[in-house]
Amino acid sequence: MDTVLDYIRSHHDQYLAELVELLKIPSISSEKEHKGDMKTAAKALAARMKKAGLSGVKVIPTAGHPSVYGEWCKAGKDKPTVLVYGHYDVQPVDPLNLWKTPPFEPSVRPSTKVKGAKDLYARGAADDKGQLFIHLLAVEAHLKATGTLPVNVKFIFEGEEEIGSPNLVPLMKKHKALLKCDSVVVSDTPMFDYGKPSITYGLRGLSFMEVHVTGPNSDLHSGTFGGIAANPINVLCDIVAKLTDKRGKVAIPGFYDDVVKLTAAERKAYAALKVSDASFKRQLGVRELAGEQGYSAVERQSARPTLDVNGISGGYEGKGAKTVIASKAMAKISMRLVPNQDPKKIARLFTKRIKELAPRSVRVEVFDLHGGDPAMTALDNPATQAAMRALKKAFGKKVLTTREGGSIPIVADFQKILGAPTVLMGFGVPDENLHAPNEKLHLPNFFTGIEASAHYFTELAG
Repeated sequence: MDTVLDYIRSHHDQYLAELVELLKIPSISSEKEHKGDMKTAAKALAARMKKAGLSGVKVIPTAGHPSVYGEWCKAGKDKPTVLVYGHYDVQPVDPLNLWKTPPFEPSVRPSTKVKGAKDLYARGAADDKGQLFIHLLAVEAHLKATGTLPVNVKFIFEGEEEIGSPNLVPLMKKHKALLKCDSVVVSDTPMFDYGKPSITYGLRGLSFMEVHVTGPNSDLHSGTFGGIAANPINVLCDIVAKLTDKRGKVAIPGFYDDVVKLTAAERKAYAALKVSDASFKRQLGVRELAGEQGYSAVERQSARPTLDVNGISGGYEGKGAKTVIASKAMAKISMRLVPNQDPKKIARLFTKRIKELAPRSVRVEVFDLHGGDPAMTALDNPATQAAMRALKKAFGKKVLTTREGGSIPIVADFQKILGAPTVLMGFGVPDENLHAPNEKLHLPNFFTGIEASAHYFTELAG
């Protein structure tokens, strides 16, 4: 390992320069005008895999954006095989005016949290190009420094995670033999805090819905028709307001039926994190926190289900006044789910409740856009234990365990289709501006993360 670590430390400048070039590619999967950029990013990763020493490298076409595969499987059948997953697609950049530097012109700036450290700002820096790059560089370091790896390694990088991974499950089923492994490692989550390496052992699932409310057959003059025609915007707001109660609970019958309660041990582990409401208030810039009563903020953030309106529109939204009763209104609503909740069941319960709340004066349509299962990995799993040892060796600190409030739907699919436990070994930070302007990657985490990944392959072999 000393030889591998020396190799990594002598190549920091090269690693950063290569990541910058990858981040310049605007691989936004949700926008049609970037379809060509998606192919460019896939080809760039394939080329980098070959440079790292991987074989069997291929860009795999799908019904949408391509995935990229590569492997090094010469450690022997008696050694474990780990599949490294990541995604090269990124979120849209709006609102563009809030970026301090252009999102696809990476910028290195002093860290605002750690004296003497630097951060790399760009869309995709932390989510997920920087993090997937960590493992590729760790594999390369082993191969270049020693000519071998202690385990068999496979990589699958997809280009559709930010749009729900619609084509990865079909790809996994079709190429199940190719992707066969003993465990999966995913780095698409943050560490608990700066200088606090952590393993995420649970992810919330997701049910994402869209509600359309239609009233009159056209927009109406609010003076002439106000008082006799139902206003779809008013109706939609009333419906949305009834989806949660005053205690912060989701008010959909049956919503909590399958929720697994937090154990006493889990609540003790959360308390040991010593996260105060005040720290969340400072981070968010708010005077009070919201959410379900009876749980701490950190528990609500990652281990309890939620319902949130992500977007709402209707009527006149331009400057000045225009007195209309809108013909239509629309809301996008997401529900984060916890272990045992089924996104398909939740979508059905949601749809039923929306239609129960809708008055006869409007027509309501509910669309299930996409969803994903929650996921849990046992902390005593050998792959998880190997990751904890690797993180401790690289960062030199106690490794924390926590759940993540976000969703990576494909994690549950790895467990169902490949039968492999998934290790969530993230290197982001809580204020990395995920999905927001000024996304950043903390560079000490990037470089130390490469060392942690290199340790992981060795620990996994043992």
